[in-house]
Amino acid sequence: MNISTLRFDSNPTSTPLHGAFTPLKPPPPSLSTRRTCPVIVCSVKRPGAAASVSVAPESPAGRIGGLSQVSAVLGCQWGDEGKGKLVDILARHFDIVARCQGGANAGHTIYNSEGKKFALHLVPSGILNEDTLCVIGNGVVVHLPGLFKEIDGLEASGVSCKGRILVSDRAHLLFDFHQLVDGLREAELAKSFIGTTKRGIGPCYSSKMIRNGIRVSDLRHMDTFPQKLDLLLSDAASRFQGFNYGPDMLREEVERYKGYAERLEPFIADTVHFMNDSILQKKKILVEGGQATMLDVDFGTYPFVTSSSPSAGGICTGLGIAPRALGDLVGVVKAYTTRVGSGPFPTEILGKGGDVLRFAGQEFGTTTGRPRRCGWLDIVALKYCCQINGFSSLNLTKLDVLSDLPEVQLGVAYKQIDGTPIESFPADLRLLEQLKVKYEVLPGWTCDISSVRSYSDLPKAARQYVERIEELVGIPIHYIGVGPGRDALIYK
Repeated sequence: MNISTLRFDSNPTSTPLHGAFTPLKPPPPSLSTRRTCPVIVCSVKRPGAAASVSVAPESPAGRIGGLSQVSAVLGCQWGDEGKGKLVDILARHFDIVARCQGGANAGHTIYNSEGKKFALHLVPSGILNEDTLCVIGNGVVVHLPGLFKEIDGLEASGVSCKGRILVSDRAHLLFDFHQLVDGLREAELAKSFIGTTKRGIGPCYSSKMIRNGIRVSDLRHMDTFPQKLDLLLSDAASRFQGFNYGPDMLREEVERYKGYAERLEPFIADTVHFMNDSILQKKKILVEGGQATMLDVDFGTYPFVTSSSPSAGGICTGLGIAPRALGDLVGVVKAYTTRVGSGPFPTEILGKGGDVLRFAGQEFGTTTGRPRRCGWLDIVALKYCCQINGFSSLNLTKLDVLSDLPEVQLGVAYKQIDGTPIESFPADLRLLEQLKVKYEVLPGWTCDISSVRSYSDLPKAARQYVERIEELVGIPIHYIGVGPGRDALIYK
């Protein structure tokens, strides 16, 4: 293929990008002013594909049906890649959808068949498919007030949750005070703050790791629950001066959780037994990851990471299933890169260029509403994530957002300031902040592709971009997102 330019740039956004970017005033979410690419709806049948491309979700009969009994959808960047949409689509072909880690810091936005929007945080994204059972695994930290609010919202929208959600008796409880401590911790860090969602995720996992946490199973023993909660609250009060704790707080929390315990009881299950028994019964299981590999507590840009393991290893520890049970792992990667919060971001686009991507892609957090930092697709980071997880295929999302740009870029390599090549994604944050990125510049496509449903109908430049990513990463892209709706998916 023809590549128009290769260049190195330590900050690709310090100068205007060939004058290609101008701020949108304000940019309409639909970008309705774009010229639409011609779409040919035909009945030419490809191997493993249905005859009509007009019903894209069912078109490649072998693509989804060929996924393993236990498959997973995981993020390849810093989260917000669009995992929820793919899980929602695939869930129709699976009996169980299970969350294995994280908490309400995950924000998965999905749409039902009528186009109604749902923002999920704890409930797995398979809930809109009425034949799917949803499991919240032992690796998840559960904020009960938030969970019940989510369930009530789903029920009010006509989505039945009764008998369709199981919560692990081994999952740890996240209390309101964990959220308070999260904020106090961020304030304490001052300019070195992590940039958390302040949903209490880190403090709850801290309680779990220092072994004074409270689990769902403890709700069945309200005679000892007050003593355990007192220990937890007293520990927080001794650590943070701004945390005021007294007998009244304990009494009120115990009373609240007596009610929560009663309401939660029908949902509680030994999910480790359930998951393994389901595997023996040949049930199809889809695992939904929260956050993404670049936020993994071990493999991400530590300390600017989450407190769980959103990479492949977290599946086994978060659900209690053996590694040999895992089959296909699908990595979800945005056609560009975003991250929320602090931390190094090698391909970040600052200024007007970043604003264009942010508004065109509506890059504002589902959980927090915060604007996301935007940049070009980082191939080095993507290859690193693929090595860690062993993905069998990728889902490239938001390809439509790159429409109207005269050129698109890929960050294909890193070099130190002295020119020394960097072979992989480094752990050293100082090095990450100072390195230079080698960019590969490809032609853009100046038309709206959001109505395209067949890969062959994409503009040549868009196909060139997809295939170059496959070539660089060495993993096939089987799914391409061109919009937020269920049907806005191309199977390749």
